[in-house]
Amino acid sequence: MSTLPVFRWHLAPDGYATRRQLRARGLRPGGQEVAAQLERPRRRRPPLIAYLYRVDLAKPVRPMTDARWAALARANAARRICPACRRDAGYVIPASLGMCTPCAFPRPSHAPRSA
Repeated sequence: MSTLPVFRWHLAPDGYATRRQLRARGLRPGGQEVAAQLERPRRRRPPLIAYLYRVDLAKPVRPMTDARWAALARANAARRICPACRRDAGYVIPASLGMCTPCAFPRPSHAPRSA
């Protein structure tokens, strides 16, 4: 088992990048293992860790095909359907509620006024 090189936050040498940095360059890790890690010390908590990949081994991002766009559209549409009332909520259903707002917070029925 080999240990990874550890660099301090903002002090990684050239040639390494995080997933997000690779994506900004139009690249992806492409199956390579994590090459190093960044650590940002924090007081009274565990340190923040970011994994680094080698830029020279990164591969270009795969282009979106028509089938991938369609699958993404179906997945996003499914996130808008309320499981309780089966209607399109018009927004992504919050995971914290698990249903649309009207189903999660129903209005009390209006009782007739007594004279």
